[in-house]
Amino acid sequence: MTAYRRFRNVQRFGPVRVATFYDGRGRDRHTATCTAPRCRFSVEKFDRSAAELAARTHRCAA
Repeated sequence: MTAYRRFRNVQRFGPVRVATFYDGRGRDRHTATCTAPRCRFSVEKFDRSAAELAARTHRCAA
C-alpha cells in the first residue's frame, strides 16, 4: 500500500522542489526532489535547512 503524502510549504530552487510533510508517525519531514526529466534526485531530511541546502547544491547530470 502506498503512502498518501500531503505536501505543504512547497518552494522551488531551480528545477528542485522542497516541501514539508508528515511521515507515518506524525513527525515533520522535509523532502527535496528534482523535477527535471531523467533526473532521479530525491532526498528526505529531518531539517528544512538541510533539504534546502541539498536543493541549492544539486546539479543535474542530464
